[in-house]
Amino acid sequence: MEFIAYADAEMMMMELAHRLAGELRQALAGGERASFAVPGGTTPGPVFDSLCTTDLDWERVDVLLTDERWVPETSERSNTRLLRKRLLQERAAKARLVPLHSDAATPEDALEELSAGVAACLPLSVCLLGMGADLHVASIFPGADRLDEALTGNAVLVPMRAPGAPEPRVTLSAKVLAGAVRRHLVITGRAKRDALEGARGMRPHEAPVAALLKDTVVHWAEG
Repeated sequence: MEFIAYADAEMMMMELAHRLAGELRQALAGGERASFAVPGGTTPGPVFDSLCTTDLDWERVDVLLTDERWVPETSERSNTRLLRKRLLQERAAKARLVPLHSDAATPEDALEELSAGVAACLPLSVCLLGMGADLHVASIFPGADRLDEALTGNAVLVPMRAPGAPEPRVTLSAKVLAGAVRRHLVITGRAKRDALEGARGMRPHEAPVAALLKDTVVHWAEG
């Protein structure tokens, strides 16, 4: 794990966006397409705002979420909605969105179709992760119903239901996330930094983020 501390969050977001763009360019230089997995939530929003204006061959970039809540895109809780508003704008509007949600009633009903779409993008060229205070990553939560499958199984996507998560979710598996050519984790605040340090000595079933720290670049700012 490589840890980078920044003077402030604004600088971190700008520099992280620059680094991600550079890695996507490298991936495009070495192949026909590049795949870029990103988290939902509010933390990466400023990164998306910078990236979407970057001069990049976005038509050759496949963008997908690391996880999604099983809610319609019209919901304020939809990560896809956030992605369309913050990243798939400006120049990045030309990127291809790989869906992690459908109109099916449950994640299980759409799992085969969604998994096939993701599998076509693997291995991930660049992956950006977030982390919750409970040390979950993507939607791989401690105490989730299919935690073992998400951490150790061979599935591409795993449906997930967890205590404290008000709706079902679907998440990229740890195997898919760990297989990314480049992987970054962005966090802010002293509490999350302390939590991350604690996770390094914990089992992945207690701290799922621990399964993905090897070869990950962690970007942190106080706030």
